[in-house]
Amino acid sequence: MIEIEARLDELEQLGLARRTRLVSGPQGPRVVLDGKPVLLLCSNNYLGLADHPAVREAAADAAMRWGVGAGGSRLVSGTMTIHQRLEARLAAFERRQAALLFGSGYLANVGVVSALARAGDVVFSDELNHASIVDGCRLSRADVFIYEHGDVEHLEWGLREAEGRGALIVTDGVFSMDGDVAPLPELVELAQRYDVRLVVDEAHGTGTLGPGGRGAVADAGCEDGVDVIVGTLGKALGSYGAYVACDQQMARYLVNASRALIYSTAPAPPAVAGALAALSLLEEQPRRVEKLQANAALLRSELATAGFPVDGDARTPIVPLVFGDADLAVRTCEKALERGVFAQAIRPPTVPAGSSRLRLTVMASHSKSELRDAARALAQAATAAGIRPDDLGRRHAAAQDAEQQIHAGRFDDRGAGEAQFHDRRGDGRHDDVDDGRGFRDFAGAVSAPPPPRAAAGAGRGRLRPAALWDDGDGWIEQRSRPAADAAGRPFDAERDDRRRIPAAPAPAAAGVFDAEAPNALVEHAA
Repeated sequence: MIEIEARLDELEQLGLARRTRLVSGPQGPRVVLDGKPVLLLCSNNYLGLADHPAVREAAADAAMRWGVGAGGSRLVSGTMTIHQRLEARLAAFERRQAALLFGSGYLANVGVVSALARAGDVVFSDELNHASIVDGCRLSRADVFIYEHGDVEHLEWGLREAEGRGALIVTDGVFSMDGDVAPLPELVELAQRYDVRLVVDEAHGTGTLGPGGRGAVADAGCEDGVDVIVGTLGKALGSYGAYVACDQQMARYLVNASRALIYSTAPAPPAVAGALAALSLLEEQPRRVEKLQANAALLRSELATAGFPVDGDARTPIVPLVFGDADLAVRTCEKALERGVFAQAIRPPTVPAGSSRLRLTVMASHSKSELRDAARALAQAATAAGIRPDDLGRRHAAAQDAEQQIHAGRFDDRGAGEAQFHDRRGDGRHDDVDDGRGFRDFAGAVSAPPPPRAAAGAGRGRLRPAALWDDGDGWIEQRSRPAADAAGRPFDAERDDRRRIPAAPAPAAAGVFDAEAPNALVEHAA
């Protein structure tokens, strides 16, 4: 049983404790946060539609006409005319035969992935996928191949090794913490070559990229190669809920197989009507997307001028300022608040240890002067917190150089061998970790900045992190494919020649994300 007080104390000591902040009034470029007016620079209300008069009016009218709640699940009494109207409009917007509404983006991803894979299958998942995709993998009971972020060569190696067991590739279209875009054309080609389905989560792509704001898939011209698109109503469309766009056969299957759809109350009519109005505004006013992209480019330019390391070629409204140290990121957040800018600090487990950051998000409703002022305020805040923006840039450049030599603590950084794990309690969990600098407490190792990770595609054919599989007694790290793979044990994502770490005997078909495997420690982005 979890000792709640001890766990809370541990989070405080690690600098990872969280609390909610109170926003008064509607979501807009400026809000009142905990009683203080601030510029909002961390909202996913990308197009500024959450407080648009037409959206608010549509939601209010729907409450009067259909009531506040749906009153039942989709398959009982919860599907109302307003749901069908939005589904038809979303299907047309995504150029698909059908669309299904879900209660949230989390439910949609969990429901789709767990319905399309089962025990004995293999799901191929990008290491930086959203937590909802991770949990969908767990619930599917399939084996999961976690490929290095955006690395299609690593993914192809896994597809070959799966030997026909592949069920689907699943990826974010736009990655929520870094703002980069998945290599969708290459993923489509691999999915077709190896006969697996491709699922793309467009939560941060809808309304921000592509013709008419139709997302990263449309922007890449890959609509015909993607089997399922997951979209959200709670970001660019300013409401709440989510949808799945697919063909009619897939929609019928999900109605019968997706537990997240079957066993959840249908989305509330006011939220559905608000999303319907927002979708109309997006289709009628596509220049909102252009304004959003122009604002994102302006903020990146101003931040670069101030000395921050940013990707000047990126096009999404997500702009990460990576500080590495969690305390430094939190201090910078607080110093920015003192200067009237709210840019939330993001820490583990939402991002990997050693990559704490301010995750900046731009809205189409921000003015140019607001974004210029925000960049200056953030530079002042970072300096007041203890690091100059140009020093952060030099630190970032040094980390990029080190990435070619050291890879995420999966091997001894002295070159003496792989990392070792010590099970002090005998329960299959890793208590201490030796990463070449001596055994340390596992919690301390997680909170400490790790050696930098290799960039996607860097060092191909050389050192790679070991794949992980769960034998029912905790995670085992391997360096080559197990000889007993034919009996159903998960395969390994390796092709280097380093010494293999001996694996404990494993029961057959123990899934990497088997929801019933005891003591499972998830090694996947949240």
